[in-house]
Amino acid sequence: MAKLYFYYSSMNAGKSTALLQSSYNYRERGMNTLVLAPDLDDRYGIGKVTSRIGLESNALTFGRDDNLFKIVATLDHESSLHCVLVDEAQFLTKEQVFQLGEVADELDVPVLTYGIRTDFQGEPFLGSKYLLSWADNLKELKAICFCSAKATMMIRIDQDGKVVTQGSQVEIGGNDRYVSMCRKHFKENYSRQRLVPQQQLPVDIVKEKK
Repeated sequence: MAKLYFYYSSMNAGKSTALLQSSYNYRERGMNTLVLAPDLDDRYGIGKVTSRIGLESNALTFGRDDNLFKIVATLDHESSLHCVLVDEAQFLTKEQVFQLGEVADELDVPVLTYGIRTDFQGEPFLGSKYLLSWADNLKELKAICFCSAKATMMIRIDQDGKVVTQGSQVEIGGNDRYVSMCRKHFKENYSRQRLVPQQQLPVDIVKEKK
């Protein structure tokens, strides 16, 4: 029987790269895959999944009100699917996580989801909460804090590099807005709301400031 997988991490752990590699592996063997992406993230254009190292793939976008089971079932009927892959899975609704479970259980199509576990305040995203609860397999992808420890959290920063502690949970951005950190340094930076030192920022942000 097919399974529902959740690959989770903080930012900059290579989630999109892993998704694209998995899709490529299926297609290389003549199998059909469906890549899904929420319509919230348009940094690289609508209907695209793009990794930081330059890999990209077309994707079918979906909104919060879309029934993912119906979408997959229709496409599976038209052209048999061998795998469904979901980028930015933290933005899924509770209902959509359930629907993806139905894809695995009723259509017997494996579903691989990739997302961030917690937001910039350390609170779980809704989609991640239910994937952690309902997925058959949980796999952590490792990101690194500036101190070389495993990064499990992320902070949001403004254009001056100062830590942001208030605001909407969803604010699309990359290294210009978010920094992955271990729990210890997340707590230190978040509680003090300080300016993040350059040695704690991603290299591309430091170069831009210079």
